[in-house]
Amino acid sequence: MGMFSESVDVACAPEGQPQSLDWAGRHYDVCAEPLRWFERRQWWAEEQRAPLGGGAGLVDHEIWRVQVRDERNPERTLTLDLSRHLVSGRWRLLRIHDALHPLRKPESA
Repeated sequence: MGMFSESVDVACAPEGQPQSLDWAGRHYDVCAEPLRWFERRQWWAEEQRAPLGGGAGLVDHEIWRVQVRDERNPERTLTLDLSRHLVSGRWRLLRIHDALHPLRKPESA
């Protein structure tokens, strides 16, 4: 699994879940039902104060795990974790759960 913090462009369905994304010059379509959860972030390391009533987006990150298919290589899928900043709407790639290149099987002797 690779850890990242890289900006990505994400297109969402009207309900808010990711449908496709553009990353590193490639276009990917979501090919399975995405999963969503929230993770705590260390807001005190990034903010000087926490405004009263400003918990959403300050305390938690919205995380989506998506399985995507590369339009250039439709047989290849990747599982990615994306984070959406709730206030700005910006998306970041956090994790890649699949190897970018499949491992070769050892040749038989």
